[in-house]
Amino acid sequence: MSAELQALLAEIRACQICASQLPLGPRPVLRAAASARLLVVGQAPGVRVHHSGLPWNDSSGIRLRHWLALDREHFYDASRVAIVPMGFCYPGTGRSGDLPPRPECSKTWHPRLLPLLPHVRLTLLIGHYAQVWFLGAARRRTLTETVRAWRHYLPRFLPLPHPSPRNQLWLRTNPWFEAELVPELRKQVARALAEEDDDTAPG
Repeated sequence: MSAELQALLAEIRACQICASQLPLGPRPVLRAAASARLLVVGQAPGVRVHHSGLPWNDSSGIRLRHWLALDREHFYDASRVAIVPMGFCYPGTGRSGDLPPRPECSKTWHPRLLPLLPHVRLTLLIGHYAQVWFLGAARRRTLTETVRAWRHYLPRFLPLPHPSPRNQLWLRTNPWFEAELVPELRKQVARALAEEDDDTAPG
């Protein structure tokens, strides 16, 4: 891992910017290495992830890994897969589930962190907040329309719905996602992870 990235990750993990706003206190959860080829951008850790310190270590992660056709070993290989959510700490719970990711994370850390991942070939944008941040004006009116327009964003980005069990109704009413997009998602992920560059820096 590059010294600059290592120092930045240590700085992020010691972050206290939102401490007064976090019900369980700060515990930034992310994984990254300079050699990563796949970038996974979700929303923010849930309670279980907060306690374990391991991203996507819950039922949503099980479904996500199924979509990607990656086992735990390969998914958690930080030298190949970077996991950088929009919010690094558990934000708390509201009436309809977890609160949105704290905006301070993406504003403070993403502009410094993402340039240190120069070998990323595919970025998975999981959920509304990641799509708003990365796609900007190229995003469609709704999440469903954005995900359905996935071909428009390749080869750099691939927008996805959140794999939370709370999204079961969305998956039932949008069967094209698992029929059309998931097979292509697996191809794109495999391609991104299989490609080798002569100048790939060691993780």
